[in-house]
Amino acid sequence: MVEIRHLKTLMALRDTGSLVEAAERIHLTQSALSHQLKDLEERLGCTLFIRKSKPLQFTSAGMRLLQLADDISPLLRSAQRDLDRMAGGEVGRLHMAIECHSCFQWLMPTIDSFRNNWPEVEMDFASGFSFAPLPALARGELDLVITPDPQPISSIEYIPLFRYEGLLAVAKQHEFAQKGFIQEQDLADETLIVYPVDREMLDVFSHFLIPAGVEPKETRTAELTIMMMQLVASGRGVCALPNWALTEYLERDYVRAVRLGEQGLWSTLYAAIRKESTDAAYMKDFLRTAKDVSFRTLNGIQPVHNE
Repeated sequence: MVEIRHLKTLMALRDTGSLVEAAERIHLTQSALSHQLKDLEERLGCTLFIRKSKPLQFTSAGMRLLQLADDISPLLRSAQRDLDRMAGGEVGRLHMAIECHSCFQWLMPTIDSFRNNWPEVEMDFASGFSFAPLPALARGELDLVITPDPQPISSIEYIPLFRYEGLLAVAKQHEFAQKGFIQEQDLADETLIVYPVDREMLDVFSHFLIPAGVEPKETRTAELTIMMMQLVASGRGVCALPNWALTEYLERDYVRAVRLGEQGLWSTLYAAIRKESTDAAYMKDFLRTAKDVSFRTLNGIQPVHNE
């Protein structure tokens, strides 16, 4: 008998391409996940995926179950929303702001999906670059803030969405393009292209350069990612961005990406909400939708341990 948990496991395996990351995503140990899959294969009398294949390959039986999972998952989500509405979560307000320029890539599909499912929830959107969004959230002027930089405000709870790696984009001809990673001091002679925000809001400063006491030779601002990439490709500077934001430019062979530090510069993106809103049905569904869309659309992100 195929159970819903089996379908969720197969979807996580497809989305992550890894037994280890799939186990983290559905909150199982790798041993428990492997046992679950082996037990299912024994029940069905066929294998579902090819072990040790890179990229992970599903058998015909596995693909058929994934098709079933894709068909059933929206029905389950819809039923859960209906039940939430019946429990009294049918009205509300969701005014949000973001502290991450490149978040638009996954946030817009999330908002579109949410609007279709919760048309009765009032939605509004503001950029988080011309004011302090977290204090505005605490005051009740906002209902949700997407941020990589949680602040200790007692009335706010931070829900981790995913982990991501910051990479340095450089021109194909740049000397860094031949390196596996760079150290902080390497940026002392570089022009660093950044979004027009306080440097404390940028991971490359707050978690890389500032702790090392290093200052780039020059900083230059650009409001759009595509503008940054044009400047980088023409050799006018280097730029640190989340790994997913660089995917299309790397695939087009437009620029090269280099790790920041030998272990990489990893950060976590959070959804900040007021503690009083944590039980609202529409808020829970927005957070679930945000995670689903992120892992479906973004390359290189990871689940957060002990979510």
